[in-house]
Amino acid sequence: MTYRIGEVAKKLGISTSALRFYDAHGLLPFVQRDAQGNREFTDNDLNYLDVITVLKKSGVPVATIADFIKLCMQGDDTLVQRYAYLEDTEQALDEQIRALKRQKAFLKFKQWYYQTAIEAGTETIHFKAGTHDFDPEAKREYLRLHPEAVDFAHFVED
Repeated sequence: MTYRIGEVAKKLGISTSALRFYDAHGLLPFVQRDAQGNREFTDNDLNYLDVITVLKKSGVPVATIADFIKLCMQGDDTLVQRYAYLEDTEQALDEQIRALKRQKAFLKFKQWYYQTAIEAGTETIHFKAGTHDFDPEAKREYLRLHPEAVDFAHFVED
């Protein structure tokens, strides 16, 4: 069974212009064309597109994805390289996830900061006495109340 570009775009939840962009940048060398030059995608092509889509959503640059697809097109001789590539990509994604968790932890702290300031009617409750300087004790108080934040406590270190 073959699919037209519009059908593939709908199946994958991406635009036809994205698919054309991928093709123009060497990500779709496996896609055949009919006599009129229209792309004809197969079920196997959809598997490649799943990989491309996940890599793209993971922040992998298009040129790097194209390099990976070239390795795929070379066959079994590149299995080790492809595995290593995906392993490296996973490690990079894990670091992105850790960074996002740290950012979220900081936002949760700031929400607590403002919530407690609103409840008190002033943010001076978080300042060193007689100053407008933030009191590090407020960070420690937050961690006492939210021990789950300890894994990302570096954002509150002095």
